[in-house]
Amino acid sequence: MSTDILNELPATEIVEKIGNGSITAEAVTQACLDRIAVREDTVKAWAYIDPDYALAQARILDDTEVKGPLHGLPIGVKDVIDTSDMPTQMQSPAYEDHQPKTDAACVAMLRAAGAVILGKTVTCEFAGSFPGPTTNPQNPAHTPGGSSSGSGAAVADFMVHGAFGTQTGGSVLRPASFCGTVGYKPTYNLINRSGLMFAAENLDTIGLLTRTVDDADLLMSVLLNRPRSKVIPNDANPKIGLCRTHHWNSALPETIAAMDDSVVRLTAAGAEIVDITLPDSFADLSPARNVLNDFERSRVMADLWQNERDQLSDNIAKQLGNGTPMDFATYRDAVVLANDSRMQLDDVFGDVDFILAPSATGEAPIGLDYTGNPQFQGCWTILHVPTISLPTHTGPTGLPVGIQLVGRRWQDETMLSWSRWVMDKLGTAR
Repeated sequence: MSTDILNELPATEIVEKIGNGSITAEAVTQACLDRIAVREDTVKAWAYIDPDYALAQARILDDTEVKGPLHGLPIGVKDVIDTSDMPTQMQSPAYEDHQPKTDAACVAMLRAAGAVILGKTVTCEFAGSFPGPTTNPQNPAHTPGGSSSGSGAAVADFMVHGAFGTQTGGSVLRPASFCGTVGYKPTYNLINRSGLMFAAENLDTIGLLTRTVDDADLLMSVLLNRPRSKVIPNDANPKIGLCRTHHWNSALPETIAAMDDSVVRLTAAGAEIVDITLPDSFADLSPARNVLNDFERSRVMADLWQNERDQLSDNIAKQLGNGTPMDFATYRDAVVLANDSRMQLDDVFGDVDFILAPSATGEAPIGLDYTGNPQFQGCWTILHVPTISLPTHTGPTGLPVGIQLVGRRWQDETMLSWSRWVMDKLGTAR
């Protein structure tokens, strides 16, 4: 097999081929590095990468007889997640050359399973809204989304087979939709957050950007020590809840078209589609999420706000300036609303197997200063439900447009199973 396509194979196929000895970890890593060498000047997905060190990791794995479930698989790590052998710099001058002593829990688990930690991917500053240099690999004049911009772009551009992202509002799903990857945000706190630089503790969720649902499922099986999710029979007849959410007036024509097309094709495949209307009180979830974000972020970053304010962007300074003087009653009301809304989720889902919702407003906006509207993702993030963006459609300029599936809390495996079924019926936009 020519090594120039190894970086394009799914993660599941890579670990199978390394496991049976038909390819080496070094060859896979080299293929990823070759792609990075060609494309990084344009895409700018990496905050830190050492090619020699990446190859050294791979060679050690090739010399190891015992092969883990991710043996030799290159993985990217968003640069707000600690790595013991690479700096974690948060896309901030305040953390320049910051070197943690230990791996974050999620990194340690993948490393123990044989993954090659290829490098650190660019994040918006402190996983907020101030973007780094990353461009959209489908068109560098457009944003890749944020704040997991480097992870989304690197995976979409075949630089790496999977990457960690984090989501406080829409930071996994929006880059996935804009760049054309699978973006999976698990149930809140399902992936252990030890070693993550918090933005807002009641929202932050570590997630994954991959090229296929199977790849996300593979990584989760390692992180949670569980079997792979079940395969839904091809002739299944799911009941799908169509939920446009309170933000439907923000949907651009391409998102409306993607939703309408999905309904038509999934119905033709045997699904029953029913409309779901969210309770009126859910309209307040997005402003409540902003309250949680500002209040909690201001506590996380209190020292930086007091002592290194000149190192912070105007974007993050505005949030800290809002959150620092915020009274506790305002914060408590937002927490209560979020908790009350989660208590209503069983009634919202009713008897549907999963919810179909918009993933983003539309194609990636032009320009790099704005990472896109997070409303279609943030309303589900505060509800702590598992969500996934699937790369099923394209917009008027040929850029990706995803759709979002939403599952019940703690039923991630079921949602992943149905995601695989939906991808089978709709196919990928690529």
